[in-house]
Amino acid sequence: MLVLSRKQGERLVVGDDITITVTKCGRNRVVLGIDAPKDVAIKRGELQVEAKQVETDEQPRPHEPLTGIQLDLPLPIGLEATA
Repeated sequence: MLVLSRKQGERLVVGDDITITVTKCGRNRVVLGIDAPKDVAIKRGELQVEAKQVETDEQPRPHEPLTGIQLDLPLPIGLEATA
């Protein structure tokens, strides 16, 4: 796992067409903006784990991948946000 430190307003670029921007830092949360092509599915990790644990008889519904979304994620314990 690659671990990087970023300040508010700084970006990460993944491949040629995915950009992750730190849009806001708080006491125990970081808000990320993700800009990616429509064909790239973006899911929160905890939701993906839950989906794998739930077995249903329903057929999976097609989803619309998101672009330009912002995620409000808690900081790992022991890390402090910098404004």
